Amino acid sequence: MMPQSLLARTFLLLAALLLASTAVWITLFRHIEAEPRARESAQLAASAVNLIRAALFAAAPERRPGLFAELSTREGIRLLPAEAEDRIEPLPDSRFHRLMQRELAARLGPYTRTAAEVDGVAGFWVSFRLEDDDEEEYWLILPPERATRTVARHWLAWGAIGLAFALVVAWLIASRTSRPLRALARSAEAVGRGQLPDTLPETGAAELRQLAAAFNAMAGDLARLEKDRSEVLAGISHDLRTPLTRLRLEAELSIADEGAREAVIADIGQMEGIIGQFLDFARTDDGEAPVATDLGALLTDIAAHQQRIGRPLRTDFAALPPAIVRPRALARAIANLVDNAAKYGSGELTLSATLAGGEIRIEVGDRGPGIPEGEAERLKRPFARLDAARSNAAGTGLGLAIVDRVARLHGGRLDLLPNPGGGLIARLTILAAVPRIG
Repeated sequence: MMPQSLLARTFLLLAALLLASTAVWITLFRHIEAEPRARESAQLAASAVNLIRAALFAAAPERRPGLFAELSTREGIRLLPAEAEDRIEPLPDSRFHRLMQRELAARLGPYTRTAAEVDGVAGFWVSFRLEDDDEEEYWLILPPERATRTVARHWLAWGAIGLAFALVVAWLIASRTSRPLRALARSAEAVGRGQLPDTLPETGAAELRQLAAAFNAMAGDLARLEKDRSEVLAGISHDLRTPLTRLRLEAELSIADEGAREAVIADIGQMEGIIGQFLDFARTDDGEAPVATDLGALLTDIAAHQQRIGRPLRTDFAALPPAIVRPRALARAIANLVDNAAKYGSGELTLSATLAGGEIRIEVGDRGPGIPEGEAERLKRPFARLDAARSNAAGTGLGLAIVDRVARLHGGRLDLLPNPGGGLIARLTILAAVPRIG
């Protein structure tokens, strides 16, 4: 249930902190203000009782019933004599009401009683006696609001506005913290795919500026290393291919024995193939920009080329939409998979492509011995090879590494799976990035 993004987690933690601090503040405020509010309510009730008590003292006993009626009619003050059979509903048992009752007892005497309801009539009922030793007791009925704690609505409104503003600020703080980290994560993913990311802005807090500067320096160093490696390998290729060409011509012209001549030419061809694989590994994308490509036509061309060089493929191409890919890099990767299947496998070779769940899956299958379980990830590393599981064919161990780099360059992956019935399926999965029209 916990969100995964740093932005959401940081915002939730800040929001929880704000809500908890607000709840604690409200609790403390209600606890602190209960005593003065209780004292104020008790003082108002005691003042009313003392005024009425003074009026009753001044009036003759026979005129007191008339005074009760006049106070109720003209002043809105209700007075009733207390009866022994009165049904009394006490006030709620809360700290506020206990404090108020204690204050009333201190101001009016220990015989003072309070009630929330008497004989079914609701109100704030306060009993009093004209004198402490007087047996006759009276009820003063005040509005029930005098004995309740109310919170003004405008305070609630201002509190809600303040809390909403604090949550907005918390969201801004969290987003400003997570935005450069998201940019760093995207750039790191680009580096993992073998791409050169855009330079990160070195803004914000000192730690974030330092992190962005270090990442930019690292990306620049990697780009320079990649360029130097490509230039070195390109130079080696040029320097080696020239003497290899001379050796090929010399072998064709100087070696009389046809078998020896063909063997030397085959060795030279294998050396040229190894040099070509080194260059393919060093220049996975060769600076190629992604373009809208008809994958069906691309796969058809690959199958036709394999047919011309004596490798018939059984093909199965589903209806594929145009996709944004690097066609030369993708064609080299598929060709490497077919070469691997032809070298290390046996029997019928298959080339198929399907669209599933926003991904394009290109599969090359063979009927060879397959690979041992748990070796798939190791074989995708540069120069990794199996000694005996898939024949004894020679190679550089770069073919699957090249395919894996091309897959990551397209936001996909390479999977080596067992082929039902025996053999291996090399599945190249790329994102089905469909180009926009218009």
